[in-house]
Amino acid sequence: MGALHFISTGRQTADEFAAICARIHPYADAIHIREKEKTAREVAEFVTALLYTGVPPQKIIVNDRVDVAAVYGVGGVQIASHSLPVRAVRRSFPDLTVGCSVHSLTEAKQAEEDGAHFCLYGHMFPTASKPGLPPRSIDSLREMAASVCIPVIAIGGIHAGNACRVMEAGAAGVAVLSAVFLAPDPVVEARRLAQIVKGERKNGGTL
Repeated sequence: MGALHFISTGRQTADEFAAICARIHPYADAIHIREKEKTAREVAEFVTALLYTGVPPQKIIVNDRVDVAAVYGVGGVQIASHSLPVRAVRRSFPDLTVGCSVHSLTEAKQAEEDGAHFCLYGHMFPTASKPGLPPRSIDSLREMAASVCIPVIAIGGIHAGNACRVMEAGAAGVAVLSAVFLAPDPVVEARRLAQIVKGERKNGGTL
Protein backbone atom coordinates (compact mmCIF):
# COMPACT_ATOMS: atom_id res chain seq x y z
CA MET A 1 0.00 0.00 0.00
CA GLY A 2 1.55 3.27 -1.13
CA ALA A 3 1.80 6.63 0.57
CA LEU A 4 -0.23 9.63 -0.56
CA HIS A 5 1.17 13.13 -0.06
CA PHE A 6 -0.81 16.31 -0.73
CA ILE A 7 1.19 19.51 -1.27
CA SER A 8 0.02 23.11 -1.21
CA THR A 9 0.11 25.02 -4.50
CA GLY A 10 1.06 28.48 -3.26
CA ARG A 11 -2.12 29.78 -4.87
CA GLN A 12 -4.52 29.57 -1.92
CA THR A 13 -4.84 31.36 1.39
CA ALA A 14 -4.22 29.53 4.62
CA ASP A 15 -7.95 29.34 5.29
CA GLU A 16 -8.76 28.09 1.77
CA PHE A 17 -6.05 25.45 2.00
CA ALA A 18 -7.14 24.34 5.46
CA ALA A 19 -10.79 24.12 4.42
CA ILE A 20 -9.87 21.64 1.69
CA CYS A 21 -7.48 19.71 3.91
CA ALA A 22 -10.18 19.31 6.54
CA ARG A 23 -12.09 17.22 3.98
CA ILE A 24 -9.26 15.30 2.32
CA HIS A 25 -6.79 14.56 5.11
CA PRO A 26 -8.32 11.13 5.85
CA TYR A 27 -6.94 10.02 2.48
CA ALA A 28 -3.46 11.47 3.08
CA ASP A 29 -0.38 10.14 4.78
CA ALA A 30 1.19 13.60 4.68
CA ILE A 31 0.09 17.15 3.93
CA HIS A 32 2.91 19.46 2.91
CA ILE A 33 2.90 23.19 3.41
CA ARG A 34 5.08 24.38 0.54
CA GLU A 35 4.78 28.14 0.43
CA LYS A 36 8.08 29.34 -0.98
CA GLU A 37 7.23 33.04 -1.07
CA LYS A 38 5.91 33.30 2.47
CA THR A 39 7.63 34.30 5.69
CA ALA A 40 7.98 32.04 8.71
CA ARG A 41 5.03 33.83 10.32
CA GLU A 42 2.88 33.27 7.26
CA VAL A 43 3.86 29.60 7.06
CA ALA A 44 2.97 29.31 10.74
CA GLU A 45 -0.51 30.64 9.88
CA PHE A 46 -0.93 27.69 7.50
CA VAL A 47 0.09 25.29 10.26
CA THR A 48 -2.30 26.75 12.81
CA ALA A 49 -5.12 26.79 10.24
CA LEU A 50 -4.61 23.08 9.57
CA LEU A 51 -4.49 22.26 13.26
CA TYR A 52 -7.65 24.30 13.90
CA THR A 53 -9.58 22.35 11.27
CA GLY A 54 -8.60 19.02 12.79
CA VAL A 55 -5.73 17.85 10.60
CA PRO A 56 -3.59 15.55 12.79
CA PRO A 57 -0.25 17.25 13.54
CA GLN A 58 1.70 14.11 12.67
CA LYS A 59 0.46 14.39 9.07
CA ILE A 60 1.74 17.94 8.61
CA ILE A 61 5.05 18.44 6.78
CA VAL A 62 6.54 21.93 6.56
CA ASN A 63 8.76 22.58 3.56
CA ASP A 64 12.13 24.17 4.30
CA ARG A 65 11.11 25.88 7.56
CA VAL A 66 12.55 23.58 10.19
CA ASP A 67 11.97 26.28 12.79
CA VAL A 68 8.22 26.36 12.15
CA ALA A 69 7.95 22.57 12.15
CA ALA A 70 9.81 22.30 15.45
CA VAL A 71 7.99 25.13 17.20
CA TYR A 72 4.54 23.81 16.32
CA GLY A 73 5.36 20.16 16.97
CA VAL A 74 4.18 18.86 13.61
CA GLY A 75 5.20 15.62 11.95
CA GLY A 76 8.11 16.66 9.84
CA VAL A 77 9.97 18.84 7.40
CA GLN A 78 10.78 18.61 3.71
CA ILE A 79 14.33 19.59 2.84
CA ALA A 80 15.18 21.17 -0.52
CA SER A 81 18.62 21.63 -2.09
CA HIS A 82 18.86 25.13 -0.59
CA SER A 83 17.70 24.04 2.87
CA LEU A 84 19.65 22.96 5.92
CA PRO A 85 21.59 19.68 5.55
CA VAL A 86 19.51 16.58 6.26
CA ARG A 87 22.13 15.21 8.63
CA ALA A 88 22.11 18.40 10.72
CA VAL A 89 18.33 18.46 10.94
CA ARG A 90 18.19 14.82 12.00
CA ARG A 91 20.81 15.44 14.67
CA SER A 92 19.18 18.57 16.10
CA PHE A 93 15.53 17.51 15.72
CA PRO A 94 15.44 13.72 16.13
CA ASP A 95 11.65 13.64 16.52
CA LEU A 96 10.97 15.16 13.09
CA THR A 97 10.37 13.06 10.01
CA VAL A 98 12.74 14.44 7.40
CA GLY A 99 12.03 14.21 3.68
CA CYS A 100 14.45 15.35 0.99
CA SER A 101 13.81 16.54 -2.56
CA VAL A 102 16.15 14.83 -5.03
CA HIS A 103 16.70 15.01 -8.78
CA SER A 104 19.12 12.16 -9.41
CA LEU A 105 20.10 8.74 -8.12
CA THR A 106 23.27 10.23 -6.66
CA GLU A 107 21.24 12.73 -4.65
CA ALA A 108 18.87 9.99 -3.49
CA LYS A 109 21.75 7.85 -2.26
CA GLN A 110 23.21 10.85 -0.44
CA ALA A 111 19.85 11.61 1.16
CA GLU A 112 19.62 8.03 2.38
CA GLU A 113 23.16 8.16 3.76
CA ASP A 114 22.40 11.41 5.54
CA GLY A 115 19.39 9.90 7.27
CA ALA A 116 16.39 11.13 5.29
CA HIS A 117 13.23 9.16 6.00
CA PHE A 118 12.00 9.49 2.40
CA CYS A 119 12.72 11.42 -0.78
CA LEU A 120 10.58 13.20 -3.34
CA TYR A 121 11.67 12.63 -6.93
CA GLY A 122 10.44 14.40 -10.02
CA HIS A 123 8.99 15.94 -11.95
CA MET A 124 7.60 12.81 -13.51
CA PHE A 125 5.20 14.30 -16.06
CA PRO A 126 4.86 17.69 -17.79
CA THR A 127 3.58 20.30 -15.37
CA ALA A 128 2.85 24.01 -15.53
CA SER A 129 5.04 24.57 -12.48
CA LYS A 130 8.13 23.43 -14.43
CA PRO A 131 7.71 25.10 -17.84
CA GLY A 132 10.31 24.16 -20.42
CA LEU A 133 11.91 21.46 -18.28
CA PRO A 134 11.63 17.89 -19.56
CA PRO A 135 10.21 15.39 -17.07
CA ARG A 136 12.20 12.54 -15.54
CA SER A 137 11.82 9.17 -17.14
CA ILE A 138 9.85 6.32 -15.66
CA ASP A 139 12.98 4.19 -16.11
CA SER A 140 14.97 6.57 -13.90
CA LEU A 141 12.31 6.26 -11.22
CA ARG A 142 12.43 2.49 -11.50
CA GLU A 143 16.22 2.51 -11.11
CA MET A 144 16.09 4.83 -8.11
CA ALA A 145 13.38 2.84 -6.34
CA ALA A 146 15.45 -0.32 -6.77
CA SER A 147 18.70 1.32 -5.62
CA VAL A 148 17.79 2.95 -2.30
CA CYS A 149 16.03 1.59 0.76
CA ILE A 150 14.19 4.76 1.75
CA PRO A 151 10.76 5.35 0.17
CA VAL A 152 10.84 7.21 -3.15
CA ILE A 153 7.76 9.40 -3.56
CA ALA A 154 7.07 10.47 -7.14
CA ILE A 155 6.01 14.07 -7.77
CA GLY A 156 5.25 16.35 -10.67
CA GLY A 157 2.24 16.33 -12.98
CA ILE A 158 0.72 13.33 -11.22
CA HIS A 159 -3.03 12.75 -11.15
CA ALA A 160 -5.43 9.84 -11.00
CA GLY A 161 -4.96 9.17 -14.70
CA ASN A 162 -1.23 8.46 -14.49
CA ALA A 163 -0.52 7.60 -10.84
CA CYS A 164 -0.58 3.89 -11.59
CA ARG A 165 2.40 4.30 -13.93
CA VAL A 166 4.74 5.52 -11.21
CA MET A 167 3.43 3.01 -8.69
CA GLU A 168 4.08 0.18 -11.16
CA ALA A 169 7.63 1.52 -11.59
CA GLY A 170 8.31 0.99 -7.90
CA ALA A 171 7.45 4.34 -6.34
CA ALA A 172 6.52 4.06 -2.67
CA GLY A 173 3.85 6.67 -3.18
CA VAL A 174 2.89 9.87 -4.98
CA ALA A 175 2.73 13.55 -4.16
CA VAL A 176 0.16 15.77 -5.84
CA LEU A 177 -0.58 19.48 -5.86
CA SER A 178 -3.02 21.02 -8.35
CA ALA A 179 -4.63 17.68 -9.23
CA VAL A 180 -6.33 17.85 -5.85
CA PHE A 181 -6.20 21.42 -4.57
CA LEU A 182 -7.30 23.03 -7.83
CA ALA A 183 -9.80 20.32 -8.76
CA PRO A 184 -13.52 21.13 -9.01
CA ASP A 185 -14.09 18.55 -6.26
CA PRO A 186 -10.90 17.90 -4.24
CA VAL A 187 -12.52 15.10 -2.24
CA VAL A 188 -13.42 13.14 -5.37
CA GLU A 189 -9.86 13.47 -6.69
CA ALA A 190 -8.32 12.56 -3.33
CA ARG A 191 -10.53 9.48 -3.14
CA ARG A 192 -9.61 8.42 -6.68
CA LEU A 193 -5.92 8.73 -5.90
CA ALA A 194 -6.33 6.79 -2.67
CA GLN A 195 -8.00 3.96 -4.56
CA ILE A 196 -4.97 3.76 -6.88
CA VAL A 197 -2.12 4.45 -4.47
CA LYS A 198 -3.40 3.02 -1.20
CA GLY A 199 -5.73 0.32 -2.49
CA GLU A 200 -8.85 1.74 -0.82
CA ARG A 201 -12.38 0.90 -1.84
CA LYS A 202 -14.85 3.62 -2.70
CA ASN A 203 -16.54 3.21 0.65
CA GLY A 204 -13.30 4.03 2.45
CA GLY A 205 -12.43 0.44 3.39
CA THR A 206 -9.29 -1.34 2.33
CA LEU A 207 -8.89 -4.02 -0.24
